[in-house]
Amino acid sequence: MARVEDFLAESARARPEKIAVAAGATRLSYRDLDRLVDRLAATLARRGVTRGDRVLVFMENSVEAAAAIFAVLRAGAVVSPINPTTKSDKLAYIAGNCEARAIVAHGRQEAVARAAVDSAGVRPPDVLRWSAAIEDENFDARPRHGGVDADLALLVYTSGSTGRPKGVMMTHRNVEAASSSIISYLGLDADDVILSVLPLAFDYGLYQLLMAVRVGATLVLEKSFAFPQATFARIREEAVTVWPLVPTMAAMILAQRELAPGFLPSVRLVTTTAAALPIEHISQLRALLPAARLFSMYGLTECKRCTYLPPEELDRRPGSVGVAIPGAQALVLDENGRPAPPGAIGELAIRGPHVMQGYWGDPVATAERLRRDPQSGATTLMTGDLFRADAEGFLYFVGRKDDIIKTRGEKVAPKEVEAALHACPGISEAVVVGVKDPVLGEAVAALVVASDPALDARALIAHCARRLEDFMVPKLVAFRDALPKTDTGKVSRRLASIELETLR
Repeated sequence: MARVEDFLAESARARPEKIAVAAGATRLSYRDLDRLVDRLAATLARRGVTRGDRVLVFMENSVEAAAAIFAVLRAGAVVSPINPTTKSDKLAYIAGNCEARAIVAHGRQEAVARAAVDSAGVRPPDVLRWSAAIEDENFDARPRHGGVDADLALLVYTSGSTGRPKGVMMTHRNVEAASSSIISYLGLDADDVILSVLPLAFDYGLYQLLMAVRVGATLVLEKSFAFPQATFARIREEAVTVWPLVPTMAAMILAQRELAPGFLPSVRLVTTTAAALPIEHISQLRALLPAARLFSMYGLTECKRCTYLPPEELDRRPGSVGVAIPGAQALVLDENGRPAPPGAIGELAIRGPHVMQGYWGDPVATAERLRRDPQSGATTLMTGDLFRADAEGFLYFVGRKDDIIKTRGEKVAPKEVEAALHACPGISEAVVVGVKDPVLGEAVAALVVASDPALDARALIAHCARRLEDFMVPKLVAFRDALPKTDTGKVSRRLASIELETLR
């Protein structure tokens, strides 16, 4: 079985002149990207990076970042991509946690990396400035590290929304299995042009690079989605065919009132994951992009992708995130670890060759998430997410186990309340949490972003009262210009809860 760095070598042999990565005005063919990766890999080897060492790639979305990720792998090391907005104290923690051998940084990130090294408190990692790392073109050959596909390839740190970041360990086999499965059901090929504004440190963004290189497609990297009209122009300019989205991006697209159906004719495929997309947003996106197939998916860093909904099922199963990806098994388990009957709520468990090896240096957290099936011996990932399945096995996300609100002795899934909020005209985004209440135990509370300035809390609560049981209706609604988000752009329930608690 191949290692991840072989994806690039094979595409460079098959399509040397094809554009591999474009970012801003910079465009690199597969041949040139392959050579650039060789240079940096040789530099890493000369600086003492060997098989199994951890190397952090701390860079904004760029051609250089893409090259650095493959260069670390080509040197036989484990790549850990870090969000470019990470502050020095968190970077120091990550570097110390995994005992990083080096940090590859560029531009503004270099100063942050050096500050982190000064405070890491462990063996100081070597900070490699990008421009210095590729100065010497006189190298003999690619490093011969002797690595195998069972070696670790990726160490992807979680956002740390519930505590310190945890490093998710993925082998080359894990990455090969996950990317192969996703490529197969999406139907990606060398003719595709994939646009990604998602950080390469976010596994959804990272896999856009890995899958594009594996099939020999072109990846167009943008640093953010802060200016949607500029991104639309880029899509037209590059004739983008594949567009990965997260829910916050979908909300920003739908807030652009002047868009006409078919405004991006080249897009044939839209994918969405990171959180369940509201049904209303799915229907509006399909109306704006009628020629595109939309894949609603669910995943988490610990196994990359869990489920996908075939586009032809969107109308029949609104709200579903589909079935297990090819090569995997998805089970809804009750409190005793047995399969739950159709319609019953339980924890989603995932089995397959894409399931992580565990959390770096954290056997306790690993044991909480990974279980061994006593009958088959298969490793089972307990996702911590509550789901239900219909009679045909299609899955529906209910909520995080820890997010369930207990009010008046009843249990409320935030997603159900959010769905009602999103059904109100004039609502762009919404997040629901429980806040402490001396009478109710917890009160249902919501932070919302409205596109209609005339909308107020009383009208929104009345709207929910017409759609929900009384104990599910929000008791507190607060309006914001934007919802609090993590470094990867996910809406943060923890930060929303802190904001709402201060209003009680």
